Amino acid sequence: MTTPFDLSGTVALVTGANTGIGQAIAVALAGAGADIAVAGRSAPDETQAMVERLGRRFLAIPADVSSIAPLPGVVEQAVAGLGGLDILVNNAGIIRRADSLDFTEDDWDAVMDVNLKSVFFLCQAFGRHVIGRGGKGKIINIASMLSFQGGIRVPSYTASKSGVAGLTKLLACEWAGKGINVNAIAPGYVETNNTAQLRSDPQRNTEILGRIPAGRWSVPADLGGPAVFLASAASDYVHGTILPVDGGWLAR
Repeated sequence: MTTPFDLSGTVALVTGANTGIGQAIAVALAGAGADIAVAGRSAPDETQAMVERLGRRFLAIPADVSSIAPLPGVVEQAVAGLGGLDILVNNAGIIRRADSLDFTEDDWDAVMDVNLKSVFFLCQAFGRHVIGRGGKGKIINIASMLSFQGGIRVPSYTASKSGVAGLTKLLACEWAGKGINVNAIAPGYVETNNTAQLRSDPQRNTEILGRIPAGRWSVPADLGGPAVFLASAASDYVHGTILPVDGGWLAR
């Protein structure tokens, strides 16, 4: 007996899935029945092994999402390799930290290119595929607490993740009537490579933990269930939502 969360027969493309949040989401989608394509610069060997242990097909697509040039080809390779494409998870992201007075143009452009520009153009490529075949699709963008708040010392990251939230809403408005659900997950403070610097700073780590009602940092697996929900038929009437998964951070 199937449930609304069953993803059997679907194919999901996840960017930046060799570790952390992307890996956890790819494995959760596979656990719900989806076959998985991943795109990124690093070989996702560990992710592949985890997905294949669940009995799902896996396709690794080498791609550098700091440029939009490979993005149409990523969609084409996923479709050709796995027979279709139903779900897109825009997870790949980078961060640069410096006081705003000292922030460089190179750091600004690098973050905006990966975190926002490529997100839009991969959504575009996915949308053209889904709408072109008259099908249905699900897009899940990875936003941030800094889609809602300012933060400190991460101006381009804050700008990019605020942009992801706005882009998610815009695409939802344009594509809800065309068979595509566009939503985003806004993780709270997660134990990943991007937050290693914060967690190693005793003062910042204490300040952050003191504000999280759940009393702990998130782990990547906490994002798996929300991703399955937004990828599945259970969310068919959910459009343009930025879903916080933050241990209560925003409620504080």
